[in-house]
Amino acid sequence: MNLDFSQIVPYIPFMLEGIWTTLKFVFFAIILGSILGTLLALLKISSVAPLRWFADAYTSIFRGTPLILQLMIIYYSIPQLTGYDISAFLSAILAFGLNSSAYISEIIRAGIQAVDKGQTEAAQALGIPYRSMMKDIILPQALKNILPALMNEFITLTKESAIVSTIGYLDLMRRAQVVGADLFRNFEPLLFVGVIYWCLVMGLTMIGKVFERRLKQSD
Repeated sequence: MNLDFSQIVPYIPFMLEGIWTTLKFVFFAIILGSILGTLLALLKISSVAPLRWFADAYTSIFRGTPLILQLMIIYYSIPQLTGYDISAFLSAILAFGLNSSAYISEIIRAGIQAVDKGQTEAAQALGIPYRSMMKDIILPQALKNILPALMNEFITLTKESAIVSTIGYLDLMRRAQVVGADLFRNFEPLLFVGVIYWCLVMGLTMIGKVFERRLKQSD
């Protein structure tokens, strides 16, 4: 084996910058996905059939096609169709946010439906408006049930973030590829960022467990 990790030492700061660039777009994608996912979940349990059909069709499209295809369509097709360039950063946020919202909507919908129907009936009997009922009664209870599933989705999003390297965004994976091309050695930089990805995932897992314990203690 011809391994020499000393050669990547000068490139370590460059690769470490990829942590920030990766987490930055993942953070905004999670926010976008959570907001859209919540709205879609509410549409799916709506009594208005066209709204349910729209939400179901949206979920089917984004869950039924590869994420990398969605990313490519946003990054390459928007300039072609509109005449305006879109940055790799914004493309990543849109693709991951829109894709994640489809999965999050199913998680939230299941969480809402798992809440005792008596809670909804009691709120309606007391004349509590639908928006207040969802915001103050149903969604907080649903969150306790779905937090592990949400954390798994956020972890998956973080791991899949590596595909943004295909559109030239300088995330962790792309920086490892740049270093590998410069040194003509790919294993060492890829292994280095692999360890970083593992640390990020373990960190998110620990954060999720902390939140889960606190929610259980608040019961």
